[in-house]
Amino acid sequence: MTLKRKMSLGLGFLFLIILVLIAFFSVNVGRVSQDAGNILKDNYKSLVYSRNMLAALEDMRTAVVSLTFNPSEDRQASDYHAKLFESGRTAFEDSLKAENGNITEIHEAEYAAQLNQSYGLFAEVGRRLAKGEGGQTLFFEEWEPAFEKLRSAVENINDLNMQAVERKSETAKRDAARVIQVMAGIGVLCAMLAFFYFWYFPFYVSNTNAYLADRMKALLEKSDIALDLKTNDEAFILLQGINLLESDLDRKRGRPAGD
Repeated sequence: MTLKRKMSLGLGFLFLIILVLIAFFSVNVGRVSQDAGNILKDNYKSLVYSRNMLAALEDMRTAVVSLTFNPSEDRQASDYHAKLFESGRTAFEDSLKAENGNITEIHEAEYAAQLNQSYGLFAEVGRRLAKGEGGQTLFFEEWEPAFEKLRSAVENINDLNMQAVERKSETAKRDAARVIQVMAGIGVLCAMLAFFYFWYFPFYVSNTNAYLADRMKALLEKSDIALDLKTNDEAFILLQGINLLESDLDRKRGRPAGD
């Protein structure tokens, strides 16, 4: 194998190491980042839906309390609280529908079923109170327990997804730490291989040139050709030796036959 080919293979090997490191780091860092985003995306959606439902519940409660306990308030205030109840109901139902389509955790479907069941009774009693029916008796005996049960169902979904976020975050951290360890191990291995190449190849070239220079000196001495050089440059010694041998051969070829 020629020296040029050996150098090409060595440099190609280093280039391959660089490409492997870049590809491995890019793939794994991208995978960890994507996994972390995907892991938390659905849970964050459920947390947002839960927060929106709790806010809507408070709006509906404010409206119902005002309409139930202040029936004599002016028409403008009554209209405001009636609209507040309807806007809260619409917001709650929109978030409830979105949550029903975002079931990702174990037992979340059960909590969602309880939520839907609780909301049915709550909405019916709330509409009666908003219309001025039932009064305080209906409020305390049916609506308030339904409100607490519904809020508890929403909080169950919120707590479930919050725990999932914490659990998956810890898992993502462990995965990231494991990937970093693997990447560090591969990096160290590649660095050792690169160091071996940088140490071995100059050593190989230097020893080869030194060996050839010594052989050239010995050949010149056998041929009684003086080599007077004050340098340790093996390449220069080889070049001068070749020139001297070539001159000596030309001189011998130029002698008359029989000399």
